[in-house]
Amino acid sequence: MSDFEQIKKDIAENDVVLYMKGTYDFPQCGFSGVVVSILKKLNVKFKDINVLENNEIRESIKKFSDWPTIPQLYIKKNFIGGCDIIKEMYEKGELQALLKEQGIINS
Repeated sequence: MSDFEQIKKDIAENDVVLYMKGTYDFPQCGFSGVVVSILKKLNVKFKDINVLENNEIRESIKKFSDWPTIPQLYIKKNFIGGCDIIKEMYEKGELQALLKEQGIINS
């Protein structure tokens, strides 16, 4: 399976996927940590993919999304953005609205 196929499979099989440095329990960069903490605050279950464990995925996800940085958040197969975008959406309530609309959170 190619890296792109693996990425497509992961985002197809999981409602919320976060490509990040580190893991859910141990984010290994501040930006990944910010996104994890926001998702945890909203009680969002997500699949974490540690790009530090797989350099091919790390490079491929940047090409796949045409986005140069990690973390990258996908909701229902759609690329949402990186840390700054997620933080801004959360502060404006847009992230919560999107998650509600997609049936991922209730409140």
